[in-house]
Formats: sequence, structure tokens, C-alpha cells
Amino acid sequence: MEIAEHIDALRREGDLLAGAAMRAGLAAPVPPCPSWLVKDLLRHTGYVHRWAAQHITECPAQIIAGSSEAEILGGGVADADLLAWFRDGHAALTQTLATADPDVVCATFMPAPSALAFWARRQAHETAIHRADADSAAGTTPEYPPEFAADGIDELITGFGRRRKYQPAAGSDPNAADGGRLRVLATDTGDAWSVEAHEGRLHPHRDTGDGAADTAAAPPAACTVTGPASGLYLYLWNRAGAPRAGVTVTGDPALLASWQATVRVRWD
Repeated sequence: MEIAEHIDALRREGDLLAGAAMRAGLAAPVPPCPSWLVKDLLRHTGYVHRWAAQHITECPAQIIAGSSEAEILGGGVADADLLAWFRDGHAALTQTLATADPDVVCATFMPAPSALAFWARRQAHETAIHRADADSAAGTTPEYPPEFAADGIDELITGFGRRRKYQPAAGSDPNAADGGRLRVLATDTGDAWSVEAHEGRLHPHRDTGDGAADTAAAPPAACTVTGPASGLYLYLWNRAGAPRAGVTVTGDPALLASWQATVRVRWD
């Protein structure tokens, strides 16, 4: 996806998040995040939007240290002003990204074609996943455009999945046996990814060629996760169980369990 498409998605998903939060009410629990109410979701996401925009406007060489989750949830504007505060921060981030110099140089924390491409993509999916949280609080399940959902799966698997902080601790994960291979296939887009275990580390990558079949050079998958891109997106980001997401898991689930236990993206 192009930068402009990610910015459009950010705009759309933020508006949908705000609408779902309004329907649910500030005191509604957020089932995927058991300790949160909707007001906490708005404070968290609104803070992250402002933090992300700082990187584009201030161009730091290092990632800006953020406040702790306790500080974010315990401070800020009054509850009555939260929805407007969230909308203001979301609009400001969207405008900042849309008007930024394409060649802006600032810190990022995963590889990307450019700093602007990184922040536009990251915030589009940050907002989309938290939109799922708001929808859950309102009693609904989101449906994402397949291309966008596949892009979010790709960011999770080939982006976050390669970060050292999300690797199993050495010798602590018997499920990640060497030679195991987990395969993820989006049935509606044909996109496919693999995660292979070698020497105690998980090695994720995007598959090439025909998404419906293993490449000749790859070992057979011990576990395969299939479903429509939108459902896979929710499932792999731990926002919906397999049946509700329309996802099917076949084979030995050990490597999948290892992946789900270690690649859990949190604010820290």
C-alpha cells in the first residue's frame, strides 16, 4: 500500500473508532483488553497519535520516550472532553502525515521505505486494531478491506515478528522446535507468510509465488492458519478467536502457540 492509502485508512479507522466509542459509552468494558474501559482506550490511542505526530514534526534521531501506561490512563483531559480530545489528536496526526515532506528524516523502530511510510502505516494499523477494541465494546465485529487487512498481517509478521524483543527467551520455549514451520494464508487475497523456528528463534517471512501452495524449497508446514484477510488480521492481533474470525487452524498448533505467546505488541 502507498503512503496516501495508509493515511486514508488512518482517517477512516479513527472516525470509526470514535463512532464505536460513542455508541458503547465511556464506561463500557473493552473485552480484548480486560483491564480497560472505553475511556482508557481513548486516552491510550489519543496519546499514541500525539506521540507519533511528534516524530514527524520534531524529527528526533531516536524514538521519543513515552509516558507509562499508568500515567497515560491516569492523566489528561476530563472524561467529558475525551471524545473531542481524541478526535482532535486523530485529525492533527492525519493532517501532519498528509502534509509532511515525503523525505522527512526521523526515528522509526522497524524497517520501511521511508520514515513517512513507516509512521503512516504504523498509525493506520494502530488505529485499526484499536477500532476493533471499540467495536467489541459496542458489541460488533469490524470488517476490514482485504488489502488493508493483509497489509496489517504483513506488518505484524514481517515487522514486529522480526524484532528481537518479541523472540522467545533462549531455552525457554519448547514449542518452538527447530525445523517447525507455521504458515498463514489469506484465502481472499492469496497472500501468504511463513514463520520457521531455527536455533531457538522465530524467522518470519512473506512467501513468494502462488499463495495457495508451499514453495518447492520450503519444508512442509507443521501448522497452517487460513481464513479471509480481515478475520486473520483480527485473529493474529488477538482480537478474535478463530471461529468468530472465520479462521481455520490445521496441524500441530505448538508453533502457533509459541508465536501468539511471544509476539504480543504492547505499549512500553
